[in-house]
Amino acid sequence: MPHPVLRRLGTATAAALLGATGLLPSIGATPAHAATVHLTNPFVGATGYLNPDYVAEVKAQAAADGGTLGALEAQVATNPTAIWLDHIGAIAGDSTHLGLQAHLDRALAQQQAGTPVVLQIVVYDLPGRDCAALASNGEIPATAAGLTTYESQYIDPIAALLANPKYADVRVAAVIEPDSLPNTVTNQSKPACATAAPFYETGVEYALNKLHPIPNVYNYLDIGHAGWLGWSTNMVPAGQEYAKIAKATTAGFASIDGFISDTANTTPLSEPFLPDSGLTVGGQPLKSANFYQYNPQFDEYHYDNAMYSTLVSNGFPSTIGMLVDTSRNGWGGSARPTALNSAPSTVDTYVAANKVDQKHFRGSWCNINGAGLGARPQAQPYGANSPIIAFLWVKPPGESDGDYPTAAHPHGDPHCDPAGTQSDGNGNTYPTDAIPGYDVPAGQWFGAQFQQLVQNAYPPVGGSTGGGDTTAPSVPTGLAVTGTTTSSVSLSWTASTDNVGVTGYTVYRGGAKVATVTGTSYTDTGLTAATAYQYTVTAQDAAGNVSAASAAVTATTASSGGGGSSGCSATYAVANDWGSGFTANVTVTNTRSAATKSWTVTWKWGGNQQLTNSWNATTSQSGASVSATGLSYNSTLAPGATTSFGFQGSYSGANPAPTLSCTAS
Repeated sequence: MPHPVLRRLGTATAAALLGATGLLPSIGATPAHAATVHLTNPFVGATGYLNPDYVAEVKAQAAADGGTLGALEAQVATNPTAIWLDHIGAIAGDSTHLGLQAHLDRALAQQQAGTPVVLQIVVYDLPGRDCAALASNGEIPATAAGLTTYESQYIDPIAALLANPKYADVRVAAVIEPDSLPNTVTNQSKPACATAAPFYETGVEYALNKLHPIPNVYNYLDIGHAGWLGWSTNMVPAGQEYAKIAKATTAGFASIDGFISDTANTTPLSEPFLPDSGLTVGGQPLKSANFYQYNPQFDEYHYDNAMYSTLVSNGFPSTIGMLVDTSRNGWGGSARPTALNSAPSTVDTYVAANKVDQKHFRGSWCNINGAGLGARPQAQPYGANSPIIAFLWVKPPGESDGDYPTAAHPHGDPHCDPAGTQSDGNGNTYPTDAIPGYDVPAGQWFGAQFQQLVQNAYPPVGGSTGGGDTTAPSVPTGLAVTGTTTSSVSLSWTASTDNVGVTGYTVYRGGAKVATVTGTSYTDTGLTAATAYQYTVTAQDAAGNVSAASAAVTATTASSGGGGSSGCSATYAVANDWGSGFTANVTVTNTRSAATKSWTVTWKWGGNQQLTNSWNATTSQSGASVSATGLSYNSTLAPGATTSFGFQGSYSGANPAPTLSCTAS
């Protein structure tokens, strides 16, 4: 699947580059600023670097438009954006764009009162770059000689500049080679991608080996977006591919600080009216709609959480951070739905009526018509406990993705042609969704696009606190089952935050609204015994803004015979489900008046689920029957005390929640 493109390439010789930057030929020495503390989240407590080149573009457009629109556009200049090192010449810069050293100097100058600045750079010049598209093919061929050029004339000079002790206080967030590794997962049937794949892998490994030893540099690998790798058939091998790359580096998993999704793309952060991809409409799950094609990841929030679990299960530490490029995924404006429309009776009409993503095809990527600015750059948008550590604007809003082929634009890409069409590979044809009436080369300023992004921003540009606030509350976290009976499920969650104050929460069962409450707990009654129910919660504030849905939990009501439990109870919650596999957590509670010495939880799968690994319990499976027994450190529970264990499983078809039985001694 092609992915967004940024700048058209220039050229520069190695000699001119080294002369311009003052670099020495030998750059393999250990950086001299080893005392710099390497952080888990470099965006906390820091400000973002404002690129003077981009600020000038925005201000020029704002001045030209004037009036109300110009005033709104001018505000965009206060948001940090990334520096795209998309050709060798970009390192030294030219008459219209600063080079990397100049940006580093200005980052130092922007520091105020000891507050560090985060400079975002995009490392984007692999041999055979962007093999599945045409508008951003690079300057370096996918050959052994091209790989040598990439290493010696591109990565080495970048690393040498960043390793200068002068810049030790600048936090550098490096987005490593957008599109590269995702293409090794999904596009190997394309000859150009099959040829490029080994150079992608070796090139990324080399970049990580050169950049990781610099303690103030933080490396983030691109993971495409929900509409690209969201299927389990893509996500599972992607996790394996990223682990393969990490293991091949000198520092192993430590060489990668995290991952970034939606780079230069438009997949929304959340689909607030489509919180459950498995919700059944007309007898079919929503994920079967033509727009999703059985991809269960509808938005970046759920995709990033699912990918995080996949990556951790492949050996990455739990401290990895997930980033989202929100520069163009807002989808505001008059076309954005404002309330759930439950009337449509088929999955396709239901999705069309309720999705905020207005593209005809999720694979559309070039200068998308109707897109808007997304959430503003910020650290910890979902709180300190979320794996999503920051929103960034990696793609500078208003810079074109690419042009389309004409006599005047021979290097264009048909996906950028507003009159063109594209196929999903299943015989369906769609428009490209490109903004009509323009043909702007990649990386050049696209004024009409910028105007549209500002007008369709969500949250809108210029929103204020109080009644005019347009920032959605944070997603409720910690949703958990606190108790079950034969006819009820009790839930609790952690309070959400918002600058105008959260006024309440909406509880959804299976995607359908069941209650709105002001507190952080709710008991759902009138249920059927021995039945699994899935719940999510959203928050709303005084300005009417609604958060994205929380992570879902599943609870099974007790059987009419008492649930088969003796001395303890157990509740079951799916943490992540990617269509062919899942992770789940089980909470065990001592219901006796005396302490337990041991406990065992048993259940029988309703589908073909198979355990693949577990933690905090000894587990075994025979056919559909599963047993989990506490370990030495969590078998003893005081009256009313709880413990938990988890596991990973695989399945095909449905993944119904089991009914648990718990016994204690």
